[in-house]
Formats: sequence, C-alpha cells, structure tokens
Amino acid sequence: MQLSPAHHDERLTAPRAWWVIAVLIGIACALMLLPLGTLPLLAGLVGGTALAGLAVSSYGSARVRVINGALAAGDARIPVTALGEPEVLDAEESRAWRTYKADTRAFMLLRSYVPTAVRVEVTDPADPTPYVYVSTREPQALAAAIRAARG
Repeated sequence: MQLSPAHHDERLTAPRAWWVIAVLIGIACALMLLPLGTLPLLAGLVGGTALAGLAVSSYGSARVRVINGALAAGDARIPVTALGEPEVLDAEESRAWRTYKADTRAFMLLRSYVPTAVRVEVTDPADPTPYVYVSTREPQALAAAIRAARG
C-alpha cells in the first residue's frame, strides 16, 4: 500500500539483541528456580521470558505517524498547524539534542537505539513546549510528510 507524501507510518521496534536478552532473563529465572524442581524451573523459564518479552515489546512499540493533519508520536497528537519547519538530524546531531542541547520542556519520543531523528519547533504561542524531538529511522520521509501535511 502506497502512502501519500502527507502520510508517514513507522514503528520504532526494539533491536534483536533486546529479544535475546529477554530470553536470557528467562533462562536466569529458570536457573534461580532449579533447586525447587523441574516444574518451577519451567515456570521460571516461561514466566521470566514472557515478562521480559512483554517489557521489550511495550517499550519497542512506539509509533510515529503523520496522518489526518497531525503528528502522532507515541501517545502525543500534535496538529501540524502548530509545528514549524522540520529539521532532519543525523546521528551526531541527534545525540547532541538528546543530551547537552536538550530542553527539559520539549516533548521527546526518543529511542537510543535509533540513531537519527527529526526536530520540529512548536509555533503555537499558547504551548510552552519549545520543540518536538522524534527518533525515526526515516528522518527524510518523516520531515517530508510533515511538510506535505502543513500544505
């Protein structure tokens, strides 16, 4: 399905290594219950893996979308009319805006495992948020979708 330039849809999934760590946590839970017998060992393996997997899935399920004239980043819905010109950030600039350049009042949907991002000034004078920072694997596409939705 082709999306128009004013639409963007991306899911910021967790890296594969995090899923391996979730399985290792399950194994660690199983080993802790080993002295209690086989059934507790299996319960620890299944339960520990399931809980760790749920945590990875929950954190890694953030969605970034531009749809119906709004930027939807995680739980936030921001009309594109309240946004300025999007700025595409490479890996180095993204790190800078996540760390020493960051403003505590900004809305940030950041994932450290996604190296690039888009930063957009908030132009609504009633909103104290200075800018929106959104991690994205497709910064050019997200910026283009915001520009197209703004008209």
